[in-house]
Amino acid sequence: MVKRKKSWLSLTITAGTALLLAACGGENEEGTGSEGTGDDGDKVSIEFWSFWGSGLRRDAIEEIIEDFNTSQDEIEVEYVYQPWGDIWTKSLASIAAGDPPDVIVQDINSVQQRAEAQQSTNLQEYISQEDDMESLFYPHLWETVFYEENAYALPFNTDTQVLFYNKDAFEEVGLDPETPPATWEELEEYARALDVQNGDSWERIGFYPLWNLGSDVWALNADNGVSWFDEEGNVTINTPEKVDALEWILEWQDYYGANTINSYEAEFGSGVADPFISGLVSIRAQNINYYTNLLENAPEDFNFGVAPLPEYEEGSGNWSWGGGFVLEVPYGAENPEASYEFMKYLTSTEVQEKFGLNSFDIMANQEANTNLISHPDLDEEGQMIYEMADRNLESTVITPVPLTAPDFSSLVNGEIDNMMLGNQSPEEALEAAQASVENLVEQNE
Repeated sequence: MVKRKKSWLSLTITAGTALLLAACGGENEEGTGSEGTGDDGDKVSIEFWSFWGSGLRRDAIEEIIEDFNTSQDEIEVEYVYQPWGDIWTKSLASIAAGDPPDVIVQDINSVQQRAEAQQSTNLQEYISQEDDMESLFYPHLWETVFYEENAYALPFNTDTQVLFYNKDAFEEVGLDPETPPATWEELEEYARALDVQNGDSWERIGFYPLWNLGSDVWALNADNGVSWFDEEGNVTINTPEKVDALEWILEWQDYYGANTINSYEAEFGSGVADPFISGLVSIRAQNINYYTNLLENAPEDFNFGVAPLPEYEEGSGNWSWGGGFVLEVPYGAENPEASYEFMKYLTSTEVQEKFGLNSFDIMANQEANTNLISHPDLDEEGQMIYEMADRNLESTVITPVPLTAPDFSSLVNGEIDNMMLGNQSPEEALEAAQASVENLVEQNE
């Protein structure tokens, strides 16, 4: 954890074509089969949709696609950017019309829903021909792509939630900048030390748990990494640990006051107006990819550290939550074999490493992330981010939506919102949510 340097500018995409061509492996010589090649010998054209429309991610994916297209003479990939709010609704419409894209970036937590609804293509016949494909990926990511023991996607990237903290603010109030809070109790102590109050107003808030993280993350952090459902699919909403988590959140709200929290949020902005960068907030829980925002917007001498989410209590574990994205072939795509070859390329070690180098995403390919920890094109700070990400994945929970409870989150969130308004206690909120979700599961079994 060191002071930032602007050497991140060197991360713009550089030569790497030879390395990327190697990622195609033997299929460049052997071809992709009759389904991947036109009768006249021309390249088969496939369309790839994602929401990477600007910045380093778009630069990276466009160069990766160009390298793929020039690396072989059978498949030509056309990149189509779709805005974040439109991509999935447009995908559903295209599937219904019988004219879907060939490859699309999709949410990692809803693979089973799309498979069951026949919105994605079963890839098992292609994966079964591979030599231990699953060993490429982090195990908890690989598990998300299956529906009825068949794979319907390949993992692409993921994330994890951590603490970013202002080291200069720590030093200012006498806290050790190299020793971030380890438990919830320490987090409260640090926040109180960092708070700056002027009369009835707050000039600086040390920490507030619901800025950028949901109550669900703190609930699983308290409950040994168990989210609203356990690994067997049982509803585990109303547990003593989760009740404690919500009571803890209410204590934070009561301490600062709902009006203070709402007024602070009204001032939050992007860029230099970001509350962590501007100094309004000293500790911020956030996706680790938030680092890219600091690279682009924080002053050169902005001095920050990154740490795991604190433990609920000593020894309970630094449990965190992660999401991410997968690559899928939408149902009805004309050239699934060619699509799969391109997906293999995108998840190969060399290509994942290149995308991660320019995005600071946590890539699904384990070896790629390991390589990035000591990558020569990253400064010490960038390497530190990848080291933290790789370590934090050991205690990061992915929460696929159960097939029996597709709309459960609205039921849970509604009860918690009602609790935050003071209309019921945490125990009452979780008891009601437990009953509602159990009823939902019963209806869908």
